Amino acid sequence: MDGRRLVGKTRVVALVACSLCEAICGLEVTTDSGRVVAIHGDPHDPLSRGHLCPKALALQDIHEGDRLRTPIRRTSNGWVGISWDEAFDLTVDRLTAIRKQHGPDAVGVYQGNPTVHSLGALTHGTAFLNLLDTRNRFSATSVDQLPHQLTAALMFGHQFRLPVPDIDRTDHFLVIGANPLVSNGSMMTVPDFANRRKELRQRGGRMVVIDPRRTETAKSADEHHFIRPGTDAALLLAMIGVILEQTPGYDDMRPLAVPVDWAEKITKVTGIRRLATEFASAGRAVCYGRTGVSTQRHGLVCQWAIQVLNIITGNFDRPGGALFAKPAVDLVRITGHGARNRWRSTRGLPEFAGELPVSTLTEQGIRAMVVSAGNPALSTPDGPSVEKFLKTLDFFVAIDPRINETTRHADLILPPTTALERDHYDLIFHALAVRNTARFSPAVFPKPAEARHDWEIFRDLGLRYGRHFHRLKAQRLRLSPKLIVDALLRLGPYRLSLRKLRQHPHGIDLGPLTPSGPHQIDLTPPLIVEAAKAVKDIPVPQGLLLIGRRHLRANNSWMNDIARLTKGKPRHHLLMHPADCAERGITDGDTVRIRSAVGEIEVPVIVTDDIMPGVVSLPHGYAQANANALTDPSDVDASGNAVLNGVSVTVASRRG
Repeated sequence: MDGRRLVGKTRVVALVACSLCEAICGLEVTTDSGRVVAIHGDPHDPLSRGHLCPKALALQDIHEGDRLRTPIRRTSNGWVGISWDEAFDLTVDRLTAIRKQHGPDAVGVYQGNPTVHSLGALTHGTAFLNLLDTRNRFSATSVDQLPHQLTAALMFGHQFRLPVPDIDRTDHFLVIGANPLVSNGSMMTVPDFANRRKELRQRGGRMVVIDPRRTETAKSADEHHFIRPGTDAALLLAMIGVILEQTPGYDDMRPLAVPVDWAEKITKVTGIRRLATEFASAGRAVCYGRTGVSTQRHGLVCQWAIQVLNIITGNFDRPGGALFAKPAVDLVRITGHGARNRWRSTRGLPEFAGELPVSTLTEQGIRAMVVSAGNPALSTPDGPSVEKFLKTLDFFVAIDPRINETTRHADLILPPTTALERDHYDLIFHALAVRNTARFSPAVFPKPAEARHDWEIFRDLGLRYGRHFHRLKAQRLRLSPKLIVDALLRLGPYRLSLRKLRQHPHGIDLGPLTPSGPHQIDLTPPLIVEAAKAVKDIPVPQGLLLIGRRHLRANNSWMNDIARLTKGKPRHHLLMHPADCAERGITDGDTVRIRSAVGEIEVPVIVTDDIMPGVVSLPHGYAQANANALTDPSDVDASGNAVLNGVSVTVASRRG
């Protein structure tokens, strides 16, 4: 009933969904006597269709590798193990003492990206953190996706009403600042993108990519255009202007368009008028943009303009265009709509959905931190300053199975079980998927007796904390994640249950995306209109501009110590165009010094014409070359999102 089958005398195949990234690929995990012996894609999964990426194979390494299984406490003589009860008592004693002495805002919270890949972290982690009553909450949201959620809240009324590109039926896929061939989507759950791209070509469709780097996705495109980092908003507003020339109405939007000739000069993209008319005249078209457009100074305008482009061409809420998913658990119904500006940071940046921009983390007078599944020392702006801040805290507890660049500064680490030891239902990414499906994944292995699931950690912390604050609210933590998700499934649009999902271990196909209108849409939210007016003042950039990049075998900052994924040539090098290297006397393989307004690092360089002249590219998440040592926390877009792309830098050979 749970999808396990015996193959041979001792081997068992378990059917699960991978929870390491947004693609939620179906897997067949073969085990023998408590060990993983093989991992394959599940060909019967209705969403991933047998696809898997190298990260899925690393589930074995995560399970069997060097990780913490019981709490450890930092002392003057190093780390020492303590019992769970001691760890829970110490955590609650310190958090309550600091709150009573300095107020609730003296405690800060950071939730990292893996939070949304764990059912228990979502059902119980958020509930425990709510008990703290702090306004100093932060997460990875304001590192790279806040413009998506704020755009959705302002335009469509809810932060999770996020239109999804219908790649399976579109005729024209315009990709700006995204690399789905490597990411498998991101804010668009699209496993098996390579084959979906082939199917697009086979039905006569086209894919056009706009990116300052000739990415893996760009190399598979029908057309690729380099664009100067940070100028995507000018491109989009020019395209909107071209389309509005032939489109009646939208009078409030017309003044926001920018001239094509100016946009071509500032972006270095030629043929903008043709790009716009071909998109508008395609039978079914959809525009999609991700981190390249979200993590820049005009990120909010870019995400808004992408939706406007889909709407004014008639490609919103129609097959082949951009539609809302219909997940089995209604995410919109169970989450807040995305309130904004109920309080502000010390420098005046507004909160959104209960969180402040993470760029303000070190400025808030925080005395204690709770970090769950996060590594802000590597993943947030000016990482070195974040590390210095962590060292000043009166108390720091981390919920994490590993000692990393952030958790090494903790007073206490509480390690949860990992993916193969816990049940999982994906609450988030079914709401972003290119096809409606539902799948429950029972744990492959039983939890070791001495271990704790993340939800159990948050439950026991919360029940103890409830003796001091919110006694009744804390009792909700006694419910298990399975009970909660079963209730949510029964209340959802398909009236499913865990029992029914267990009867379909490959997952249930709920069909393609479908129109769900009519919709109330605010095309010109005042905040975005004001931000869009500033696009015409984009200066002509001087010097070199730094952008990031993603690798298929990397997973932000949290899997770069797994040998299976990091073997081969180092990947933390700088990509640089031959002309820029020649101008500076740099040759392939040189170690170079990169300087920005806030920091400097040294890295090896690879000379390539896959990068646009005037642009250099460095991946984030590597301790050997922390790209966020170069990013400035004072630089945010109109949503409060960090600016990680288009950072002005100088590059010089260390030989000089």
